[in-house]
Amino acid sequence: MPDFKLAKRVTRIKPSPSTAAAARAKELKAAGRDIVDMTVGEPDFDTPDIIKQAAVAAMQAGQTKYTAVNGTLELRQAIAARMKRHTGQDYALDQITVGGGGKQIIFLAFMASIDDDDEVIIPAPYWVSYPDMVIANEGKPVIVTCPEDNGFKLTPEALEAAITPKTRWLVLNSPSNPTGAVYNEAELKALGAVLERHPHVFVLTDEIYDEIWFGEGKLVSLVEAVPALKERIFAVNGVSKSYAMTGWRLGYAVGPLVLVNAINKLQSQISSCPSSISQAAAAAALSGDQSFVAESGKAYRRRRDVAVELLNGIPGLSCKAPDGAFYLFANCSGAIGKTAPSGQKIENDLDFVLYLLDNGVAAIHGAAYGLSPYFRLSTATSEDLIREACRRIEAACAALS
Repeated sequence: MPDFKLAKRVTRIKPSPSTAAAARAKELKAAGRDIVDMTVGEPDFDTPDIIKQAAVAAMQAGQTKYTAVNGTLELRQAIAARMKRHTGQDYALDQITVGGGGKQIIFLAFMASIDDDDEVIIPAPYWVSYPDMVIANEGKPVIVTCPEDNGFKLTPEALEAAITPKTRWLVLNSPSNPTGAVYNEAELKALGAVLERHPHVFVLTDEIYDEIWFGEGKLVSLVEAVPALKERIFAVNGVSKSYAMTGWRLGYAVGPLVLVNAINKLQSQISSCPSSISQAAAAAALSGDQSFVAESGKAYRRRRDVAVELLNGIPGLSCKAPDGAFYLFANCSGAIGKTAPSGQKIENDLDFVLYLLDNGVAAIHGAAYGLSPYFRLSTATSEDLIREACRRIEAACAALS
């Protein structure tokens, strides 16, 4: 049988580390291993009934046909209204695009805008998919390390130093996956002042966790803090995290009309349109009763507090309390260089998470997110599982010598 030659865009990227880690945890569980899986950024809550009922009603009403490429009028109206509530900014309905998850929208945005070696500034730690999405679309990721001492956040000085004539995008994820870091209004204005000096740089703001926020008052987005940049900001969001709708695969974005039109053109050739049923459910989620968002947010905060306290009580580990999202990015520098009971030396954070896996906890190593020595735990699971995971981590760390 002849060899099948794959395209370079496939061979130069790697599978998502978070997806691979979750798959490995499932394999071990299926094989009978007792594994506490802390890898997946997926709410353990079910989709609220009111949203599921909207989907059922849509099916019964015959809304099972193709929709417009950029989504139904009902959904785009709900998105525009939400953007107005959250940012104070008005968006025309043709400035809104809808796709099969925020992930697809980001990929299509890069596909529509990046040519050979165009540069995309990505603060690290970063969501694992950003660099590979850029590489798949023949761009160049420019990784800017944002250390824990700076709250894992990009500074104006670091941004200024990273910008070149080939810079196309800055990616800004707040609240962040994996750190939970949130930029306040003053920090956003300071970054905006740099961006205003470089009008060729556009900003992709990934705001998928903007409802999961533990600070006081209202979370501020870049377009609200620096409205002068509105025509250069492409704001991506979705219903997966805030409404426990990961499997519904529905994301959206608002931004420059020329980019939205290009994304719609690509989507017309890729999937025609998102699921009509998911769109009806998303419209109900965005425009309906928001009590689920508030209550689940309180639960995520309680889980964060429990996990941070327990992890910070383990010798060799430390963990900064995140301001949003449902992840912990814990420092494991105190475990590096030590030896496991098996005789294996823990050389780096990958060795450490593999050691944790041997001890019944699935996590993801910090290098996958561009910064070591750390590991990420998802707190989107129950408090009981969080406590059990931390108990096993403590026992594993105590066994190191």
